[in-house]
Amino acid sequence: MKLVVLSALAAVALASAGCGGGNEGSDAAFSGEVGTNALSAAVQSPPPAGVAVNGITVVGTGTADVVPDVAEWSFGVRSRGGTASEALAANAATMKKIVEALRNAGVGKEDLRTQEVSVYPETTDDGRTVTGYSASSTVAATVRNLDAAGKTIDAAVSAGANDVYGPNLRPSDTDAPYRAAVDAAFDDARSHAEAIAAKAGVSLGAPVAIAEGGGSVPGPVLYDRAAGAEVAPVEPGTQQVSATLTITFAIVGA
Repeated sequence: MKLVVLSALAAVALASAGCGGGNEGSDAAFSGEVGTNALSAAVQSPPPAGVAVNGITVVGTGTADVVPDVAEWSFGVRSRGGTASEALAANAATMKKIVEALRNAGVGKEDLRTQEVSVYPETTDDGRTVTGYSASSTVAATVRNLDAAGKTIDAAVSAGANDVYGPNLRPSDTDAPYRAAVDAAFDDARSHAEAIAAKAGVSLGAPVAIAEGGGSVPGPVLYDRAAGAEVAPVEPGTQQVSATLTITFAIVGA
């Protein structure tokens, strides 16, 4: 929380301020647009450069709980061959089986995405002689039913996947919880500003400028599983969506 004491010319600044809308967060893991219903007060544009305003500027933060219902996994396969072509061909054949197994396990075509395909030589210890080639490829799968996560992993591993990474858990609905976090951030900012105004012996007016700092959720929890290991249940837990607002409130009766 910070207090910015600005000099006079309040009447000029308030007269020149126009109506504005919400801004989109630019640095979030995800962001939601702040609609007109997300803020409880009419918001004016910041004053023109060089024009000062009597105001109190504060930073408010807010959070909202959300339960993830989508898991993202990566399935990889490594293959070896005497030549680069042989390694790539063996790898492609196995990856085709993995993709088919994922589709049969209920993963939609639009939820499958190739992440990486590579081939590199294998050499002797001194690095002078090529002994063969290794090829690898990875496909990302979005599982929209967490109860089916174990079935999906087993299908991919049975089809030949020997690298499994995940899950990256996230909520499918990001807009509603973010708007709730914005509402909480606005209330938090007003509470701070009211406390400062009371201490300064002034009255708080309407907000004259609002800057949205963006929103975020915690990073993914990654799980590396070797082929053949038993699959543990995927527990989504609860994540927090956060939002930050920097708001300047006008001072009345200063």
